[in-house]
Amino acid sequence: MAKDLTTATVKNAKARPAKSNPSGPLVRTEIPDGKCRGLFLVVQVNGAKSWALRYRFDGKPKKLTIGPVLDGREVSVADLPLGEPHTLAEARVAADRARLEVAHGRDPTANAVVTERARMTVADAADRYLAFRRAEKRNRTVGETERQFNSDILPVIGQRPVADITDDEAREPVKRATAKGSPKMANRLHATLSKFFKWCAAKDQKFIAESPYSGFDKPHDETSRDRVLSWDELAAVWRASAELGDAFGPIVRLLILTGQRRSEVAGIREGELDRARRLWTIPPERAKNGKRSIVPLTGPALAEIDAVTRRIGTLGLLFTRTGKTPVSGFTKAKDRLDEAAGLGEAWRLHDLRRTFSTGLEVLGVPLQVAEALLNHTAGSKAGVAGVYARHEYMEEKRHAMTAWGRFVMDVVNDDSARDAFSRLEDTRPVRAAIHGDADGWEQCAAALRGGEDGWRDYLHPPVEVAA
Repeated sequence: MAKDLTTATVKNAKARPAKSNPSGPLVRTEIPDGKCRGLFLVVQVNGAKSWALRYRFDGKPKKLTIGPVLDGREVSVADLPLGEPHTLAEARVAADRARLEVAHGRDPTANAVVTERARMTVADAADRYLAFRRAEKRNRTVGETERQFNSDILPVIGQRPVADITDDEAREPVKRATAKGSPKMANRLHATLSKFFKWCAAKDQKFIAESPYSGFDKPHDETSRDRVLSWDELAAVWRASAELGDAFGPIVRLLILTGQRRSEVAGIREGELDRARRLWTIPPERAKNGKRSIVPLTGPALAEIDAVTRRIGTLGLLFTRTGKTPVSGFTKAKDRLDEAAGLGEAWRLHDLRRTFSTGLEVLGVPLQVAEALLNHTAGSKAGVAGVYARHEYMEEKRHAMTAWGRFVMDVVNDDSARDAFSRLEDTRPVRAAIHGDADGWEQCAAALRGGEDGWRDYLHPPVEVAA
């Protein structure tokens, strides 16, 4: 049963994770008032609060937005118009008044439409827009859209009435992203704001007469990145990661060993790990494409995970300072990594994922297995093939990860072996050995470490002549 809201609980209320995923990210939260049937306190992820009444009319569920939360007022106003900030007491009066309308066969939203739309904030409209997007079929980007609103859009223009937003205000989040040196994010915000304001002006909503974000060109040209680290560079990054301490160092090495995304590695939780089976399961809510991914873990990868002993909080996060969220501060960590590694050409942490993919190709791993490890749905699993082909390639993925782990630890991180491998005109003997048993691979790795003579003896073992 819902508890009665108080002024203190309203003031201290915060967004919570979804009930279906209590350890997941914060989501828009509705807190019912036990003293006033149908009244809810709505708390956005960015902290904005408002009042809403849920009721039924003509057998259909309806929602009436009462207005933003007002922490206090010396004298309560009994008949505030909808859209104005309301205290708890005033929201209860408004809810009672609306329910009385329903009891007399009148829908309170019918008379509230003009006032509500005139006073609707960008945050209110965004709330409805995101609900609309979540209801769409096959929508894999709503999570990123919500993140953009919470981190880049609502903090800038969230409390402004959507009907009053000017062209310059609509573009402000994009300008700020550009000023921060994030042209790619500026382009993403440009696309999100364009779609959002167009939706607000559509005939089904008509929150605004016309979009204030129209006629603007994409702010920046983009070229697809193709940076792949050389094996010498990868070795330098691996060794330099030791300078980053007990959080960022293991993260960088796990990025190299597993090929997963930075956010996925940084957000690893104890509950995602099955050490007995050497598996790491990335849940759908943490995967970029919303699809669960099962990543086989090699011995070196498990060693990096097990070396992290500082686990605090109840969420089971491996890499955290607070116990509530994964570590942050990658920009400074990357600067330190660059200084220690000394690479001549600029690179990003995401380039490690592309290097991983390229390495699998070099080792002869089939494309569909590489895509499965990267949790890609394009290529061989796109379209109809992806609907009917449900094989997860678990054994093939484990085999590929074992080969990649051997390559990183025994070739990339050994100067002699790396140099010998780079000079080979025919790498097929290495590929054959690296996918074989442990003894056979150790002989091949030893031959690479032995230089030209060692490799020649490996390919053409000397024949013992009987005495």
